[in-house]
Amino acid sequence: MAHPTRIFKEPEELEKAWGDYKDWLKEESVNWPKVQYVGKDGEKKIDYPILPMSQDGFEIYCYDNQGCVEQYFKNQGGYYDDFIPLCSRIRKEIRVQHIIGGQLNYFNASITQRLHGLADKSEITENREQPLFGKNN
Repeated sequence: MAHPTRIFKEPEELEKAWGDYKDWLKEESVNWPKVQYVGKDGEKKIDYPILPMSQDGFEIYCYDNQGCVEQYFKNQGGYYDDFIPLCSRIRKEIRVQHIIGGQLNYFNASITQRLHGLADKSEITENREQPLFGKNN
């Protein structure tokens, strides 16, 4: 059963929007230039970063271009059951891009770890006994 007002009628339409979002990220990278001066003459070199994918970014992109897609990921009321595999794949693709990007130092590894619950956690417990009496007793 499909929701009567949903924007994308078939998963392939949402998948196309996902591809368009990834293409848009490549174009958007020109707004984030990384300027370096290299060599003995200090030659100016401009690189454009790989922008990280995000579900929020995709939802905003869709909202600006097609409409709200949050309900596809939440599967509100079970109306979007046919989109579950694609939404799962999108989430996993985002996660893998973040993890690999963090490992290769394209993205901040610490932020990537926190976003995906990958941070190393050490639990240290220390027991201190309070003396019953002070030193003078």
